[in-house]
Formats: sequence, structure tokens, C-alpha cells
Amino acid sequence: MKIGIPKEIKNNENRVGMTPAGVAELIRHGHQVVVQHTAGENSGFSDDQYEKVGAAILPDIEAVYKEAEMIIKVKEPIEAEYKLIKKDQLVFTYFHFACDRRLTDAMIESGAVCLAYETVETDNHQLPLLIPMSEVAGRMATLNGAYYLQKTKGGKGKLISGVPGVDRTKVLILGGGTVGEAAARMACGLGADVWITDISLPRLRQLEMELPVNAHTLYSTEHNIRMMLPDTDIVVGSVLVPGDKAPHLITKDMLKIMQPGTVLVDVAIDQGGCFETSRPTTHSEPVYTVDGIVHYAVANIPGAVPNTSTTALTNATLRYAIALADKGWKKACKDDPALYRGLNIVNGKVTFKAVADVFGLEYEPVEL
Repeated sequence: MKIGIPKEIKNNENRVGMTPAGVAELIRHGHQVVVQHTAGENSGFSDDQYEKVGAAILPDIEAVYKEAEMIIKVKEPIEAEYKLIKKDQLVFTYFHFACDRRLTDAMIESGAVCLAYETVETDNHQLPLLIPMSEVAGRMATLNGAYYLQKTKGGKGKLISGVPGVDRTKVLILGGGTVGEAAARMACGLGADVWITDISLPRLRQLEMELPVNAHTLYSTEHNIRMMLPDTDIVVGSVLVPGDKAPHLITKDMLKIMQPGTVLVDVAIDQGGCFETSRPTTHSEPVYTVDGIVHYAVANIPGAVPNTSTTALTNATLRYAIALADKGWKKACKDDPALYRGLNIVNGKVTFKAVADVFGLEYEPVEL
């Protein structure tokens, strides 16, 4: 199979779909790999490194899409890429369709096979292609929350750890999944007073046992969240419903009970956001303020640390990419239920129920 690695063109997205080490493995399996000129440069991987493992370097994104049977990338295609995607072409990336009707419509029209990293799910409900980026995003969420808590950045002017004789910062984390746990561990390590919520009692028990002593668990209800907000300094929203829109756990009226300068970090913005007042931002313009509350809602947080992120992502995606290339998407998805669950749109049909339900589209499961 001929596999294409285009350069990411989303705002300040510095990651690349695969490292040279991953490309080398695909080539070792007998596949051809074409990489767009400078695609890996911002992640610390040169064209020369890709050429040394056997990849061909193509001059532009159009050439990569034209030649490749399978596209491996990081972020969802943006409008400039829509017309490049061909019928029957396999596109393997993060899509997050449920919060983007234009993208959904464009991929339906393209006739491509859209296999989404974020809905590849194992039988034990693990999301193996979301976990590595969630770990990065959770850690970065805490660091960014601490940064924007500075008075010069619009925050309360508090140091996340406090100092002897001065209260530490209070961090509230909504959602006890991979992102939430990573955010909690980072916040605990920085010395904050951390509260983490979830609706799963078994998960709360696990977090209670495994997190440091400055972390506390709380069952997630609207009442409990409201009770926490008046003296919380940083709120990290990390609720995920795979393939579906995130629920709004903090509504606009709740902003009034927070202190000015409180920082909201919405890691769920890829899925529509879990704060009602959230809207996607970029690394170049990461924050805005509503009613005195600072909102950080960058949709590709791991893109700020692309070398770490690209390596972690390749480690997770590589075995699935090899299976898709070796067997073709139909047999690979038939052999592996996790990959099958990643199919969102196939040849003009919506094949993931949550996406169909969000937009009122017909749901047609793939028959293999």
C-alpha cells in the first residue's frame, strides 16, 4: 500500500502523523511511504531522516494526497484539504466529527473511508489512540491553567503551589478519565489542592487510592460543582463521551459565582467543550474572557510539545497502521473490533451512531 504523511496545516499544529521510526516499520512491511517536504520539521524530524529510512519526499500536500491510498495524519482535515481527499481513500486521523457539521458533510461527499483515532475502542472500553494525547493534554492543561492564573495574564495573581504561610491554589478537575488523572497528577506535583470529579464510584475509589494525598475525590453532580466554584482557582474540563458531544457541566450562569480571574481550561473543546461559554481558540490566541473568567480552549493542546506528542502518538497508532496497510481496511476492521469501532464515515455513509444522532443523519453500520 502507498501511505501518505502530509504536513499539518491547522493553526500552530506542529505535530506530524508519524515519526521516521514508524515510517521505517511500515516500509519494513513492504509498503511505500511518501512524506510531504518539511512535514516533520516542527516536531524535530528532518526530510533527511525520513529519506534515510526509505520514504520518498514529495514537494507539496497535493502530491501526497494524490499518490496515497492511506493518509496518516494528526488533526482533522481543514477546509483547504477537503477537495484533496479522494473516493475510497483511507484517512486515519483524529476527526471529532460530532462538533463539526461542515467537516462531516465534506467527508460524506468525498466518498473516503474515515477511521477516527478517538473512537478506536477495545473490548474493555479503552481508547488506545486517545490515551497518549490525553496524557499530554492533561499535563499541559494544568501547566497552562497555572500560567494564565498570573495577574499579568488575566488571572487572580496566584502561584499554583502557594508558599509557606500562604494557601495553595485550588484546582477542580471535571472528569476522572485519562486527561483528568494526568491533570490531577501534574497539579498535585505542583503542590495545588486538587479536587477531581466523576460519575463512576469505582473510578473515584481507584483515584482515591492512587493519587497523592493532596487530591480529593467528589461525585459529579451540578450541586457539588456549584458548591466548589466560588473558591476554585483553576477548573479543568476533561469529560469525554466517545464520538459524541461533551456535556456542558459549567453553564454561563455559573460564571457569576466564580471569582474574577478564575481560569477555565476546556480540554473537551474538540468534542464541543464542557463549558457552555467555550469556543475553540488557537495557540496564537489561546484565551479570552467572559464575565471576568479566563477561558483557555485550544483545540490541539499537545501541538505545543510536538516532539513528545508525535513520538507518543506514533507509539500508539503504529500497530493499527501496519494492520490497515497489510490487510486493507476491511479485513483489518473485521479482524479487530477496536478498529471497526473507529469507522465513522465510509463511502458517503455515516457509520458511527453518535455522529449520526448529533446531526440527525441516517446511521448505516458497516457490514464486513
